[in-house]
Amino acid sequence: MTINEIQNKIAQIKKEKNICILAHSYQAREIIEIADFTGDSFQLSSAARRAEQKTVIMCGVRFMAETVKILSPEKTVILANPEAGCPMAEQMDKELINSVKAKYPDYTVVAYINTTAELKTACDVCVTSSSAVKIINNIENNNILFLPDCNLGAYVAERLPGKNIKLLQGGCPIHAAVTTGDVEKAKETHPNALALIHPECVPSVAGLADYVGSTSGIMNYAINSEHKEFIIGTEMSIAANLQYMCPDKKFYCLSQKLLCSNMKVTTLPDILNCVNGEGGEEIILDGKTLKDARVCIDKMIELEGMK
Repeated sequence: MTINEIQNKIAQIKKEKNICILAHSYQAREIIEIADFTGDSFQLSSAARRAEQKTVIMCGVRFMAETVKILSPEKTVILANPEAGCPMAEQMDKELINSVKAKYPDYTVVAYINTTAELKTACDVCVTSSSAVKIINNIENNNILFLPDCNLGAYVAERLPGKNIKLLQGGCPIHAAVTTGDVEKAKETHPNALALIHPECVPSVAGLADYVGSTSGIMNYAINSEHKEFIIGTEMSIAANLQYMCPDKKFYCLSQKLLCSNMKVTTLPDILNCVNGEGGEEIILDGKTLKDARVCIDKMIELEGMK
């Protein structure tokens, strides 16, 4: 079958079976085209919560599917490709965090949403890259233990000097691999382009950006800007997807290092197998994990709603 034939087959079956398909923004274009909702991990979880369908297929990585299940425990949540993990989400476990918490008992533990369901059960508040500064600013306690991404944590700490933020040495190995030399080379090659960079990159790289923000922030900036050329400092699919959305502008990937193999492991045939009931992996979380992991997400929603 051709790509278009597979897409049409998926569209037909998902309608017949009342299935909702979620695609993270880092997915390939042919997957985004058949999704009901596209966005970052929390946007997708929120969309799944509102969706009328009782079965949800996540085209992303495991922690994203877990977050969907936490917010919609009554729904059947399927990870399209069981091999799609996330090195950042999996690099710290609950035992480690509990041992660190014991050393800093008066600290509020803040978890980037890019963490496992198990790790979320040991945390007080969750944040996204777009909401981290606002949420941490709204936490009454000035003592913050931030995990796992030390680069995002450093970005927040720079903007909130009144907070005492302790960082653990974790993060996204894909974004962290980008160097200042990569940025300088990209700017030299594309002198008229603005550099839009994700805060998961190291601080010295983010410091060379014309704009620093989440994936959705980068996309919104590029779409709404009157500028015509952009260097995109996040997963390379964003540059490609923006080019489809804004054909009158030019988008350049900051570095070929910005390729997430975990995001690329999901294919259209995987999704076709899922809607046919022959593939993927249903996300199963026990009642206690669902309840305990939900606490930090609910707290995030509460703090984000504050001024």
